Amino acid sequence: MANEYLAVPREAPDLQIPQSEVAVKVSCIDSTTRVKLPMGPFLQPGYTGKEFLTGPAFSFLIEHPSGKMILFDLAVRHDWQRLPSYPQWRKLGWGIYVEKDVSTILSDHGVAVDDGAIDAIIWSHHHWDHTGDPSLFPSSTELVVGPGFKVAHMPPSNPGSTLMPTDYEGREVREIDFTAKLFKIGRFNAFDYFGDGSFYLLDTPGHTIGHICGFARTTTSPQTFVFMGGDASHHGGEFRPTEYLPIPKELNPSPFKRRAPMCPGHLLEEIHPHNISTKPFYYVTESFAHDKKVADWTIDGLGEFDCNDKVLLLTAHDDSIVDPAQIDFYPNALNNWYEKGTAKKVKWMFLEDFEGAVDAKEKGEAAFVWAKWQ
Repeated sequence: MANEYLAVPREAPDLQIPQSEVAVKVSCIDSTTRVKLPMGPFLQPGYTGKEFLTGPAFSFLIEHPSGKMILFDLAVRHDWQRLPSYPQWRKLGWGIYVEKDVSTILSDHGVAVDDGAIDAIIWSHHHWDHTGDPSLFPSSTELVVGPGFKVAHMPPSNPGSTLMPTDYEGREVREIDFTAKLFKIGRFNAFDYFGDGSFYLLDTPGHTIGHICGFARTTTSPQTFVFMGGDASHHGGEFRPTEYLPIPKELNPSPFKRRAPMCPGHLLEEIHPHNISTKPFYYVTESFAHDKKVADWTIDGLGEFDCNDKVLLLTAHDDSIVDPAQIDFYPNALNNWYEKGTAKKVKWMFLEDFEGAVDAKEKGEAAFVWAKWQ
């Protein structure tokens, strides 16, 4: 196993996941959202050929054996031009494309959204590309948020809130208290949502106040899980590689179009800012995180989950698994991801973003530069 990598992997930490014989059905919804933003203000360094942060915005449908259905994140609302920050995005030249609301996608596949089929909407955090349009769900659908959310992001304590009043008016907004029954999964405080170990919320601060992730048990024999990362990270290069999961010696299939079918891992090590195979490629910028130190701590925690072969970690904007689709998207379920080898298939696909940097390095040019947002 160790011979597969450019460095000897360090033993991964025990995540201390509680045992359970209850799993939920998990579906990843490609919300039809696509965004294109300049990379520099968000992640550093800037790699040659990767000038934009592009990607989808995922929503997750979680179906409990009891019949309850909940959503983790709502992606971007179809009428996003109505949002308070729209003039700013237009001025910045951001590319935002949305074909459908998540509620419409569900209704198109027979989910009785208007009749209250969705028990709850869980927001990973308050940003526009995750909150969607809750007003399209009846008032019986509660809104679930992370610790400190109400004070930080909702009126009257935040009169400048970027949330739409229709997002929360007339519905219960429940803020998760991770201290009520304190336990951890990995390094994160955890909350057992259904009380049976089938689905957990994880306290993952740093990107914003109140940011939370989802952690769903997808099978019980073996015990497998899907980690719903929200915006704890925005690119696979923020939490890969790690000392637990170094760059492989050979990447097969190759993430690069011009280096098929196999790509030597040392080409990626050579364009790494530290010329090392055991640290991530990207760092989140000070300006992009509410608290960079805490955000870095959370991102390190993602790496501890990601190296576990029983965990499929999906962040909300993973561009490497769409166009074309590389996983089973809704209406299909993700529960057989382990049997199908999905995690192994998609783990290193993000490296395709560094083909320009590798080409530049081979020409004697700069593979990356550090910018002022560092």
